[in-house]
Amino acid sequence: MKSVRQLLSIKGSETHTIEPRKTVLEALRLLAEKNIGALLVVEGSRVVGVLSERDYARKVVLLGRLSKDVPVAEIMTREIVFVAPTDTVETCMALMTTRHIRHLPVLEDGRLIGVISIGDVVKSIIDEQQFRLEQLERYLMS
Repeated sequence: MKSVRQLLSIKGSETHTIEPRKTVLEALRLLAEKNIGALLVVEGSRVVGVLSERDYARKVVLLGRLSKDVPVAEIMTREIVFVAPTDTVETCMALMTTRHIRHLPVLEDGRLIGVISIGDVVKSIIDEQQFRLEQLERYLMS
């Protein structure tokens, strides 16, 4: 299995963030502009939350609130699960499945170095399985 570091080296480590005092409308604009499903909420260099489309749907839209009036801090998910670059993709899949989360910030020495999504993890696992199948086919054909 690949490590988180290997996964980041393939997908890239670009991370999109927003400050907790910004409005949900500003966050939505950034999500749309970057075509992503979540933002890490940071104060200084510290990750303090995750804001996802799910948070928006459940905590703004369903409650009839206005995106321009709600600060990110009010709706962000505060319980953050982090992973290290040395963790495996398999570990990430287990965490995401048991904790029902779709994004994992990656910290190294307390510093944010990237984020991986459930899509990144699934793609990595599929690629690994495809590689194993090809190796098995080569073995059987020789």
